[in-house]
Amino acid sequence: MQERIIELESKLTLAEDLLDELNRTVFRQQLEIDRLQTQVRQIVLQLQSAPSAEARSAADEIPPHY
Repeated sequence: MQERIIELESKLTLAEDLLDELNRTVFRQQLEIDRLQTQVRQIVLQLQSAPSAEARSAADEIPPHY
């Protein structure tokens, strides 16, 4: 009976360690998702504030050899 308890305690410790590691991984991924969402919002704002292609004249275009 004692061996069984020790085995279960050992498995519980390993499961707790795995759960902690998974929690840290999810936390890091959420930070990355938040960072990427902020970047996407900034890009969208830049695109919305940029002049449209129709508003630019041919003189504003860079020649192809540049």
